[in-house]
Amino acid sequence: MTIQTGQAIPAASVSLIDADGPRPVRTDALFADRRIVLFSVPGAFTPTCSSRHLPGYVKLLPEFRARGVEVACMAVNDAYVMQAWAATQGVPPDLLMLADGNGEFTRALGLELDASAYGMGLRSRRFALYAVDGIVRMLQVEAPGEFAVSSAEAMLAALD
Repeated sequence: MTIQTGQAIPAASVSLIDADGPRPVRTDALFADRRIVLFSVPGAFTPTCSSRHLPGYVKLLPEFRARGVEVACMAVNDAYVMQAWAATQGVPPDLLMLADGNGEFTRALGLELDASAYGMGLRSRRFALYAVDGIVRMLQVEAPGEFAVSSAEAMLAALD
């Protein structure tokens, strides 16, 4: 079942990529006492994710921060792939990069995608959510093959 507006962020383990490298964090603790937009992509280094999705959030991060909202990017990739992707994309340190290596958090959210037909296995659907103090306030899930409602521009407009 897909997470719904008004529900708490489920507890799962992900890797947070920071200056010291990857470290494990619990999602329930990470989302507590924060206003945060989490966007998820099907895969690091994939075309739309690398050319539009992540770059949009990098570019507009100051606008989210001006609203008191943090931003996190997640993919079902290992922590070292996410670390390399962040480096090649010039991701600033205050944009949180999360690696959901085994898809535990993605499955807990009910937003998994079977990309086996493309040789990618279990991945995350493309989505963005806004959570306040660990409670989902908005969820924007893309239709297959689409990129519109989870973009940085769409989320900023929805927050206004």
